[in-house]
Amino acid sequence: MSEVPVPHDSPIYRRIADGLRSRILSGELRDGDRLPGENALMADYGIARATARQALAVLINEGLAVPKRGSGVYVRLFKPIRRHGSRRLSREQWGQGHPIWDADTRGRPFTVDEVEVARERAAEEVAGVLDSGEVWVRRRRYSVDARPVQLATSYFPARLVEGSAITSPDTGPGGVYARLRDLGLSPAHFTEEVRARMPGPRETGLLDLPGGTPVIVITRTAYTSTGVPVELNEMVLDSAAYVLQYDFDA
Repeated sequence: MSEVPVPHDSPIYRRIADGLRSRILSGELRDGDRLPGENALMADYGIARATARQALAVLINEGLAVPKRGSGVYVRLFKPIRRHGSRRLSREQWGQGHPIWDADTRGRPFTVDEVEVARERAAEEVAGVLDSGEVWVRRRRYSVDARPVQLATSYFPARLVEGSAITSPDTGPGGVYARLRDLGLSPAHFTEEVRARMPGPRETGLLDLPGGTPVIVITRTAYTSTGVPVELNEMVLDSAAYVLQYDFDA
């Protein structure tokens, strides 16, 4: 990320934000470090509280800092996750018992929590894709380097996966795609749709998003070689935490 010079006649709050940004990007201030608070900025620069608040708001809106209620504003640097659309879903990945997340994180620690598994009546749009009125639903949250980065909700036709490990919190090596293979329903083709929007309150809380941060929504459908839809997965990603990579042949 390159620094954009700020003219000397810019408002004082922008010059203060520029100085703090330079310290962050140079590594002087590291991820998790507390930035000077409003009182410190007021004393150092002889400015009003509203001006100090504006300076910090610039960094918060840029995604370089995050406020913590009652504590202060902290540097929020994070090495983006490179999500390679085809590599992570390759049969070589899940077929050998590896989580598809290994392709994204490349050795960085990740965890799955907030796991919920339930059988439900399918919403109209889900039923239309999966041709099933009853579905098993898997909801979970993923964190990388102890930072929440993605929420995912997967739907499976109940008649196809009933009684399998897909209906359990722990699906075993290779995850749900390996279990679909065990059922004779190996995914052979995927489609993904990508869009961006602002998060809802629940998403903001679960992903610990600073104000003004949009999310990326990826909707993926998995099909067998005969065209049977076996999974619909809606993923909500912290946009500041990801780079999406797709490779195409001309």
